[in-house]
Amino acid sequence: MTDLRSMLDRAAREFTRLLRAVEPGQLGNRTPCTEYDVRALLNHLLHWGPWLAAALRREPAPAAVGGERDADLTRGDWLGDLCTLVDDLVDACGRPGALAGTTKFGSAEMPARMIAEMVLTEWVVHGWDLARATGQSPVVDADVAEALFTSAQGLADQAREMKVFGPAVPCPADAPVLDRVLALTGRDPAWQRPGA
Repeated sequence: MTDLRSMLDRAAREFTRLLRAVEPGQLGNRTPCTEYDVRALLNHLLHWGPWLAAALRREPAPAAVGGERDADLTRGDWLGDLCTLVDDLVDACGRPGALAGTTKFGSAEMPARMIAEMVLTEWVVHGWDLARATGQSPVVDADVAEALFTSAQGLADQAREMKVFGPAVPCPADAPVLDRVLALTGRDPAWQRPGA
């Protein structure tokens, strides 16, 4: 990912566009990510975003008050909170030296660039989840999809062990790159919301 900051900027704008189009009545919609409906997916993003930002800034992890399912972070102004968090992550990734060396994500030491790649994956893959669940059409630039596919291939085994990716879904080798990214992360690229 030679131009990771540019990819993050573009993905952030698209992710924010998708967020702003979610209607209150859609929060209970199922998503392609089988663990989550729309509300739980937003809660997931609100829970882990501050951890990612802290890692990129080399700051202490947020005080742990339980897992992501222990609090409903969508009860207040979830849209404003999440858009602010997206801006905060873009700022954290853009700081001089942010992507160099290693940093701590919780108790794990890992390359800072990997944290930024995780942010990009969250926005694109969960952005697709959100779009499919709410009847939207996400826009993912070709270079972003290619970079994510390369990154996901390298992380797939570890991500499955950590239950971050689901089992790979069969996908033709000549399918669009985004479809191959989605299949690698355990999603069916042809998924449609029930009743849509």
